[in-house]
Amino acid sequence: MMGPRQEAQPALFYESSLEDYVPPDQLLRSIDRFVDLSGIRAYLADFYSHTGRPSVDPELLIRMLLVGYCFGIRSERRLCAEVHLNLAYRWFCRLDLSDRVPDHSTFSKNRHGRFRDSELFRHLFETTVARCIDEGLVSGQRMAVDASLIEADANKQNSSPKEDWDVRQIDLADAPRAVREYLDVLDEAAFGAASEVQPKFSSHSDPASQWTAARKGPAFFIYSDNYLIHTDHGVILDVEATRSIRQAEVGSTKTMLRRVEARFDLHPERLIADTACGTGPMLGWLVDRKIAPHIPVIDKSGRNDGT
Repeated sequence: MMGPRQEAQPALFYESSLEDYVPPDQLLRSIDRFVDLSGIRAYLADFYSHTGRPSVDPELLIRMLLVGYCFGIRSERRLCAEVHLNLAYRWFCRLDLSDRVPDHSTFSKNRHGRFRDSELFRHLFETTVARCIDEGLVSGQRMAVDASLIEADANKQNSSPKEDWDVRQIDLADAPRAVREYLDVLDEAAFGAASEVQPKFSSHSDPASQWTAARKGPAFFIYSDNYLIHTDHGVILDVEATRSIRQAEVGSTKTMLRRVEARFDLHPERLIADTACGTGPMLGWLVDRKIAPHIPVIDKSGRNDGT
């Protein structure tokens, strides 16, 4: 016998828990065991006003961003919609069925405001590394450094060749935020001071990005995301973003090694790297610090010799 047509009959009361709807093998359950964000509120206390309406809980925003990172949700607008609909996401974010999901504009205001000013993401990253060290996953004896190319949100149509554009002569009152930020970092070794050579093209919207054909294909604007990795368990110990030029990547290696030594008292016995670090000054710098380099060296003749 065919059953009756199902029609929604809203109940006056519901008695349920999100805990019952999240499967035991759900990825977020495994992650949640290791997520400790209890110190965020104290860390950000000085970046909030003591008067006015209460803000969105910063721990909720970070948990939602973790959901986005884990499941490849790059749009903050879409992330808010997914958290609103997905019960597992709500459970991980500590939201009940009746709790409202923050608006996508809240993420932009916090990421470009108090999160950036407070270097919250750097704080969370170093807290995670410290926990890996406490758990015995990092000894610091063997490290490797490498860079990943990250495509910038810029295109050639909105750029100018080097002979037509001098960023130092731009009227800052009318310049976009990306240009103002680039001017602020021109003297940093990871960006403007890394090389005196001007790029072939400079983006108007993101001048810190580098125009390059590093992937042996069509050229585009990119950054280098440099990683310092502990090789035993693949733990990323530090990250430094630079322009995609050899000089900046070499400088980032020095920066990351100094930083992990100052922050975690880690000093590697060996360092594995590619030819970007295979220059005489860099090799000498490592040897002076008693770090054995495992780096291919490019000599004057263009041959690659291992060292």
